Amino acid sequence: MIITPVSSSSPVVFPMETRYRPILESLVPRDPLTQFHLRRGSPDDEFPDLCRNSTWMGRILTPAMYRRQFDRCTHSGVMFDDVIRPGLEEPGDWSGPVSVGCVAGDAQSYILFCDFFDRVIEAHHEHKIKSQTPESDFNYDNLKGGDDLDRSFAARCEVSVVRGVEDFCFPTHCSRGERRQLLTLARKALQRLEDEELPGRLVLIEELNQEQQRELNLNPPSSTQLRTGMARDWPDARAVWVSNDGSLMVWVNMDDHLRLVSTRDDTNITEAFKCICIHLQKLEGFYRELRHPFIWKQQLGWVTSSPADVGTGLRIRVHLKLQHLPKHRRLQDVLKRLRICMDRPDTDVSPESPALYRVSNVATFGVSEVDLTQLVVDGVKLLIAMEKRLEGGGDIDDLVPTQK
Repeated sequence: MIITPVSSSSPVVFPMETRYRPILESLVPRDPLTQFHLRRGSPDDEFPDLCRNSTWMGRILTPAMYRRQFDRCTHSGVMFDDVIRPGLEEPGDWSGPVSVGCVAGDAQSYILFCDFFDRVIEAHHEHKIKSQTPESDFNYDNLKGGDDLDRSFAARCEVSVVRGVEDFCFPTHCSRGERRQLLTLARKALQRLEDEELPGRLVLIEELNQEQQRELNLNPPSSTQLRTGMARDWPDARAVWVSNDGSLMVWVNMDDHLRLVSTRDDTNITEAFKCICIHLQKLEGFYRELRHPFIWKQQLGWVTSSPADVGTGLRIRVHLKLQHLPKHRRLQDVLKRLRICMDRPDTDVSPESPALYRVSNVATFGVSEVDLTQLVVDGVKLLIAMEKRLEGGGDIDDLVPTQK
């Protein structure tokens, strides 16, 4: 069956939120937590020590900003200290990539604590928040060159996207009951996907042995996930849906409500992106029919628990075999100009042989899905061209791009 690419359906619009956002931003409600008689000091007494904190939270948060957030609490009970806890638990390393250092407990967090979250989002994604986020673009036919990466250097690729579901708290704050309701919704939506589009099966994590979990690249919860509450009650109501042809996996209640993943060993980013586009839009329609649409904010786009994923929620990862480029003096400058990042997941490799490096996009906000994927495709091709040049003993200064 030939599937014609379609544009993304218009996201749910919340006119009241748009109209009253300025009021919400300036509103400092009476602290609803006073009824619990929490033994909290003043904002100045409670302000965290951030002198060795390298996260965006640690760089942006000031005592004055903390005072403004101190007496605020969302309807589901998310306090500002809940928001900044990840950055306090993992303060980061000044020599490494900068993490956001914060998390939203629910969708309302982005509104109530917007003067903090907006600054973090703008700093991390290097893009100003405007009155309207770019429209979604799932027309995969507009992607160029994603199907012909040099297999001598490209080992595999992965395209993934995360979504939050309306009316539920995010994983760091949701209850067991909410998590189980989310699993029930996922069962219904994925059953529709099986019946109409793509056969597959849903498996509960608690039913998998260790070998089966390794086959699915499922790692035990990290210490950070445990400390921030993301992995509470593990593995209760966590599941993975796998298509029969292996083209798509859907993680349920893992790091977010939903994560769709398409991995290809032939490094065909175009096909992986196409798979995500088609089935994400299908699931979006099913969740709408279930009256729990994906969470969308006019100024931020699609939002989930991490501000590092707002906008598109899209991640494109390509594994490259590189030997010379990682040692080059201008590598970090090149990566910054291309707006991509590179890390080395495997460290047990001889310096004389090529190692496997993972290249991915840094930002998810401020560009459309097609443009973001194109950015990674173009960046990967340039890195491969540089590796070839260095392999032949040449110089790469003339290949260094201008800032994206």
